Amino acid sequence: MVLLNEMSGKDNTLEKKSVVPILKWVGGKRQLFNEIKKYIPEYKIYYEPFLGGGAVFFGLQPERAVINDINTSLMCVYQVIRDHTDELIEELKQHKNEADYFYKIRNWDRDKEAYDRKSDIQKASRIIYLNKTCYNGLFRVNRAGEFNTPFGRYKNPGIVNEKVLRAMADYLRHPGITLMNTDFEEALRGSQKGDFVYFDPPYDPVSDSANFTGYDMRGFDREEQKRLKLLCDVLNKKGTKFLLSNSATDFIFDLYKEYKIKIIKAKRSVNSRADRRGEVDEVLIRNY
Repeated sequence: MVLLNEMSGKDNTLEKKSVVPILKWVGGKRQLFNEIKKYIPEYKIYYEPFLGGGAVFFGLQPERAVINDINTSLMCVYQVIRDHTDELIEELKQHKNEADYFYKIRNWDRDKEAYDRKSDIQKASRIIYLNKTCYNGLFRVNRAGEFNTPFGRYKNPGIVNEKVLRAMADYLRHPGITLMNTDFEEALRGSQKGDFVYFDPPYDPVSDSANFTGYDMRGFDREEQKRLKLLCDVLNKKGTKFLLSNSATDFIFDLYKEYKIKIIKAKRSVNSRADRRGEVDEVLIRNY
């Protein structure tokens, strides 16, 4: 397969349109990509330590990138898409859009020993299937790390999209793309002056009742937000440019007061409660 950067301009454009996020993710940036893209500087290597659904990464499709997420289940999906595309597609074709079947697959992680014996292909297929068929596409785990979103009852959830999976696999096989599954600070140890980091961490909650840390059983509280800010300071000192998305809370404004902050409007449709969806203020924070 010809790599993306070796294609002609016309074919490259067509291929890029096919590489889109395969997962619906809380806080996903697909509808904000065009706004975020305005602030992307030139860079040598692109870093994204909170990958999630990867809307910005797949939208930009950098030739050299280090992408990471602490969520092992999520990074397993991308690794399997890259390394076992055909087997994953065949595994996805076995799934059924039925409630009883959904809960059977969802409950795999209730038996840790049995779950550990599953292949990475089976685990990745499960995450994609649950993401497509669960209620409102909400990836959420409890404190035990168990997926706990209910069945969504969609008529045509689109469990298998071969075109998107194959296009994504071709791109992820590019020799300049590195996948990691570690802490965000560890993922940036190799960053240097001239590189660029896009941060899309779990957001600071706009209220106590709005707090959501279900992306990963470890959560992401304000101490983690402070640790992230200290990392931004380190990057700034060594000349690495960063752009960070977060919620427009007083805490975030105060934390990043020495950097450039722009308020943008975002429409949020992925939430377990309808009254928390709609247009909200977010911020883009940068050091350039």
